[in-house]
Amino acid sequence: MTSPAHTMCLLWLLLFQSVICHSFYPNQTNANSGFPFLIDATTEELVTGLEQGLFTSVDLVNAYIARINEVNSTLNVVTELNPDALTIAAQLDAERSSGTTRGPLHGMPILIKNNIGTADQMSTTAGSLALLGATLAQDSGIAAKLRAAGVVILGKTNLSQWANFRSTNSTNGWSAYGGQTFGAYYPQQDPSGSSSGSGVASSLGLALATLGSETSGSILSPSQVNNLVGIKPTVGLTSRALVIPISERQDTIGPMTRTVKDAAYLLQAIAGKDPNDNYTLAQPFESPPDYVGACNFSSLRGKRIGISRNMIFSDEGEAPVLAAFETAIRTIRRAGATIVDNVNITAFALDQYLNGNSSIIVLEADFLSDLPKSYLSKLTANPNDIQDLEDVRNFTQSIPAEEYPDRNTGVWDEALALGFDNTSPRFWAAYQNNLEIAGRQGLLGLLTNYSLDALVLPTDFSAGMAALVGTPVVTVPLGFYPSNTTVMRNRRGTLVQTAPNIPFGLSFLGPAWSEASLIGFAYAFEQRTNVRNQVQPYLVPNVELTDVVARKRKL
Repeated sequence: MTSPAHTMCLLWLLLFQSVICHSFYPNQTNANSGFPFLIDATTEELVTGLEQGLFTSVDLVNAYIARINEVNSTLNVVTELNPDALTIAAQLDAERSSGTTRGPLHGMPILIKNNIGTADQMSTTAGSLALLGATLAQDSGIAAKLRAAGVVILGKTNLSQWANFRSTNSTNGWSAYGGQTFGAYYPQQDPSGSSSGSGVASSLGLALATLGSETSGSILSPSQVNNLVGIKPTVGLTSRALVIPISERQDTIGPMTRTVKDAAYLLQAIAGKDPNDNYTLAQPFESPPDYVGACNFSSLRGKRIGISRNMIFSDEGEAPVLAAFETAIRTIRRAGATIVDNVNITAFALDQYLNGNSSIIVLEADFLSDLPKSYLSKLTANPNDIQDLEDVRNFTQSIPAEEYPDRNTGVWDEALALGFDNTSPRFWAAYQNNLEIAGRQGLLGLLTNYSLDALVLPTDFSAGMAALVGTPVVTVPLGFYPSNTTVMRNRRGTLVQTAPNIPFGLSFLGPAWSEASLIGFAYAFEQRTNVRNQVQPYLVPNVELTDVVARKRKL
């Protein structure tokens, strides 16, 4: 099942002839021409090229489309392209030519996750055929901010269906609408999720950057395994209006980029208040801090950085991660920080975190309420008449392409059997328990009691506590699994979870609204280590800006 827009977008992918992909970068003539390689290109490099007239935003769109075309049939990263992208880019080029720019992201192509609503020819599906053909009267708050900043919304990326909130036995990066996404650092690599396509797309330079969403780990985890910087913002820093929800208390939208500064630029564009998302009205500032200005090499100097050892678990295959983490601690100390080790959460918090059920109760009850209230009720066209979670489940279980029962609806079954939503006193008790175990007795208690500026953890262990209290995390590349790593697959045997060259990350965690500080810490670490360039993907697109500009000049 495909929409006319989806079909149009797939045909549009054929605008450029595919070139065989290689496991190394194109030759160095690109560098000699003054054009940046798109797998590494930064915001500032592209701004310079646009300002100097070396290329246009239309050229960028064409180059990124060609790169997507090269790898999409193998990796299933992008579900559709924006049929209006070239027209929008041309309009933004005209604005630049007349001396007007809307900001540093003016004319920059960005890919967004396919749960972020847009009022255009693209579908917003969360990877489900149930929402194919559904439309909105207006853009999501995030899409509106991107357009106001001059961004070209290039297309939408595949995701773990329903942001990994459907099945107990599916796979990261699979959706009925987009198929199975793979990572590019090892054949059949698990891309993690749920912002799977956003992670892979950014890692390969299929756009300047991408946006993901997170409820618990869905930006951080795919960022780390795709060798990226990911920012999971404070809940309420970025609007969730008309983004397909899971939980109003945990959902947040954030950047997935190749550098910390690029993430800061993108966060600067999307942060801020939105009257359609009342959580954003709690921001303690009239306008967001200067996140780009926070990128300071000396940001760690004089800071107190804590390590909670009982939040780190030595699972099978984690030895390289833990060894790299210890090296990272030494780097942070040499950067002038004071390391406060063994600042551990309470035994009660740890037990509830590992064995309690309040966290899933909150998500299930929120989903029951938020899906119809915050999204389905806002649709202006709803071809499958999807009004609530019961309708979603019934549709999913009746359509063969949704692969039920091979991929079950276990998460929804539990939610529908819960017997209450987020208006119930029983919900409130579970939510208060979350705030206790991640607050006073957990993450927030450590930050306060030990006067810490941040906690640092391997990214594998950074998402859960911060999710429960809606606080920010920034992940940055830390290392790669070594060449002698045993290949480990997921339980279905269809994806490679651990293997040589698969990346992993380091996370900085802080209190609410501390993004500027965390960005500074991540930048200081990134600039001292430059981990990202130590290993390259096995599959890299060949098309570069030089190819597009040269072809244009021949016409």
